[in-house]
Amino acid sequence: MSDLTLFIGNKNYSSWSLRPWLLLREADIAFNEVRFSLYQQDSKAQISAHSPSGRVPALRDDAAIRGGLTVWDSLAICEYIAEQFPIKELWPHAIDARAVARSVSAEIHSGFSALRNAMSMNCRERFPGKGQTPEVLTDIARITAIWHDCRARYGNGGGFLFGKFTIADAMYAPVVLRFQTYAVELDEVAQAYSNAILSLPSLKEWIAAGVAESETLPQFEPYKSPT
Repeated sequence: MSDLTLFIGNKNYSSWSLRPWLLLREADIAFNEVRFSLYQQDSKAQISAHSPSGRVPALRDDAAIRGGLTVWDSLAICEYIAEQFPIKELWPHAIDARAVARSVSAEIHSGFSALRNAMSMNCRERFPGKGQTPEVLTDIARITAIWHDCRARYGNGGGFLFGKFTIADAMYAPVVLRFQTYAVELDEVAQAYSNAILSLPSLKEWIAAGVAESETLPQFEPYKSPT
């Protein structure tokens, strides 16, 4: 059994949980998975028993110094994984590419609130054209500009932002799912990158699990027609 345990939320909705989960799977790093159903009466208490912030994701490493360590926040978890498994090269090797990869990862981690609010991640639904306010379109333009720049400058050697799959791709994977759910029109470069992410077997596995979930959270279904 692995020393690593990743605590996550609903796969249909939890974009933050997807990021470290996808990174671990793509890096072929063994881990245990514990899923919580979010926004239920006892969810906060259950999660708080494993995550100091009371939020997911959280990663527990039982092999860490002093008998175990918990890391919370998706980007912090990804950084920890990269440090614990340097042979996996989860950041680009070149110093300039690595600096840019960290910058674009931090940007998606802290920004694009209009996109997040208007286009919740939802693996099992399709809402073509919904949520595309002027503010959201500005966010989309910036994201696709990032993709263009990374692909042009560092994308040789593979279909991802820095050629091979890195933390930056794990950070942008939920955006790719959002673009699919809301049928965002993409140019050739952005669509090719999206296709590379969507073709990952691990992401397909996550989507299938999200589709199979029975929970429905109305706050993430603002465009769903009442039945």
